[in-house]
Amino acid sequence: MSETESTAGQPDQTDITDFNDPNAPWNQAWDQDVSIADWNDDVIEEFRENSGKVGGAYAGGDLILLTTTGAKSGKRHTTPLGPLYRDGIMFVSSFIEDKYPAWWYNIKANPQVTIELRDKTYRAIGKVLEGADYDEFATWVLANHPLLADFQSKVDRPMPLVVLTLDGEG
Repeated sequence: MSETESTAGQPDQTDITDFNDPNAPWNQAWDQDVSIADWNDDVIEEFRENSGKVGGAYAGGDLILLTTTGAKSGKRHTTPLGPLYRDGIMFVSSFIEDKYPAWWYNIKANPQVTIELRDKTYRAIGKVLEGADYDEFATWVLANHPLLADFQSKVDRPMPLVVLTLDGEG
């Protein structure tokens, strides 16, 4: 959807307050004949064509493109993610229920990433939070982000938390 097309009828992401909300982007059904990578390709293309604005399930939400280097393959992978902030610190997580996302493993192996935010591209460092850093940050996240708290209450493993620090324009 281009920037000029209507998003009428699409839920505003700020109205989503429950992880199980059927209107939430992560709960949208997609064509099983299309892989998540192909679906992401369409979102990435739309993001780049419209200076970071996209329609559909992500209309009205803040989105970044996170490019990581594959932990095993060494290939570059780009993933659309919704950034969150703590006192100006950008971080990302995931609602994948049964495993950590590939981008989490990629950052753990190679923290140098690229972030596209609106119409700018930045080099950045990703830090997978662990140990005491994780515990402190997760406590804050659970107290301040009801959707992540709701998600965490429904899964047996700790939610992934990665802090992203922009180095400057790339």
